[in-house]
Amino acid sequence: MSEFLRVVLLVSILVGSGVQPAGAHHSFPAEFDRSRPGELTGTIVAVWYKNPHARYRMRVSSDDGSFVEWDIQTTSVTSLRRSGWSPDTLTVGETVRVWGDLGHGDSRKLFMRGMEKGGKEYLPMGPVRSAAERNRVDANTANQYSFAQVNPDHPFDISGPWHNGYKFRLTVDDLEPKPTPFTAEGRRVFDATEPWHDNVLRCMPLGLPRTFGSPYAMEIVDAGNHYLIVYEQNNTPRWIWTDGRDRPQGLPPSSMGFSVGHWEDDVLVIETSNLTPGTLDGSLLPMSGEGTRVVERWALSEDRLAMDRTMTIHDPYYSQPLVRRRGSARRDSLQVFEPAPCDPDGFFRDLLESGRLEQHLGQ
Repeated sequence: MSEFLRVVLLVSILVGSGVQPAGAHHSFPAEFDRSRPGELTGTIVAVWYKNPHARYRMRVSSDDGSFVEWDIQTTSVTSLRRSGWSPDTLTVGETVRVWGDLGHGDSRKLFMRGMEKGGKEYLPMGPVRSAAERNRVDANTANQYSFAQVNPDHPFDISGPWHNGYKFRLTVDDLEPKPTPFTAEGRRVFDATEPWHDNVLRCMPLGLPRTFGSPYAMEIVDAGNHYLIVYEQNNTPRWIWTDGRDRPQGLPPSSMGFSVGHWEDDVLVIETSNLTPGTLDGSLLPMSGEGTRVVERWALSEDRLAMDRTMTIHDPYYSQPLVRRRGSARRDSLQVFEPAPCDPDGFFRDLLESGRLEQHLGQ
């Protein structure tokens, strides 16, 4: 056994003695069923307040008087902090009631939507809002969704912070058309992919085109010959060159690729290539990388306080282009902050319990 493997085993034993993580940690649809609500009351016996998802272990009494343990997962630490949920909100030894979405089949898992202790309710993702509230736009009352003012000397000025939760939808199974138009090679690669192959779970860069679908804020800086974008998720920078330059010779591929942009009326058109292989969404649709070309169109609203963003993905794994749609709305600069760092602890725990750790380390 390698020294690294011994260290992982030792850390797992010290931190989680007596606690058995249930199954592999991957995207929400792969583990949980939104159509199966559930509720549990029990005692918290372990806490992992870490990205990419906070997790809890709950001991629950069975009908026969014995105890079983449930894996309780919830959203990212970044989202929890926004809702006022700290490491002390739910701690080991507390008896609480939780509710949310049950795992598939007979797995003892629950994705927590809310928690009650001491007669008080806590919502890890904040108050639930309707789609109409999330997407509300009123050109005559900009403050309903914007705190920014556009510089009148720059009619297409997009500098400043933008909130990408506007017109958001989950970046899982959100690409059109459907059914997914695989080529034979694309289908082969997808069928060979397992949930634990998702590099995001071990804190690798999200990259394009998944960053495009993130609901977190982004800050845009107009640097003259390029736009510099800093995405709140994973503190990711991106350069969009607007001076007509070509991709430098010998530039190594990267998770965000090489992007060039130009304006067509009030639409910013961005083309990206030179991407590393990866996945297109949380269901792990494969992306070739070398043969991938991504075209985005960011269309400003009439009042310049929002924009509709459309991404078209050209990739040899698919017989037709794939399309993703999102929106962005201007926000106050205080809305952009450094998120909590990602920690791959849960990823390695799950590999250890599923017997895949040595296989992963051997790759």
